[in-house]
Amino acid sequence: QVQLVESGGGLVQPGGSLRLSCAASETIGNINLMGWYRQAPGKQRELVATIDTGGATNDADSVKGRFTISRDNAKNTVHLQMNSLKPEDTAVYYCNAIVRIGVRTYRYWGQGTQVTVSS
Repeated sequence: QVQLVESGGGLVQPGGSLRLSCAASETIGNINLMGWYRQAPGKQRELVATIDTGGATNDADSVKGRFTISRDNAKNTVHLQMNSLKPEDTAVYYCNAIVRIGVRTYRYWGQGTQVTVSS
């Protein structure tokens, strides 16, 4: 069982920046893939960015060039640096972890943190 705790959300004006953090209860070197998803009111949850154990990243087209996912293995933490924020980035952001053991895949979610982009 992996527990994930997000922090760093809040209210920011358009064009501003926020940095989200996700602290994992396990050594993240043992987690195959970590990522951020978001869900806006009335919409489905969507992928924002992922990072694997080798540091390879994958970003949604809507955030390319603005958001950066990174990992701090020493602190078992994954960050999402969000720059040039837009009102359409408003959503609850969820941290996600995927652990593969043999043929089994386990997926874990954090409780979410609200990001509101508004003037």
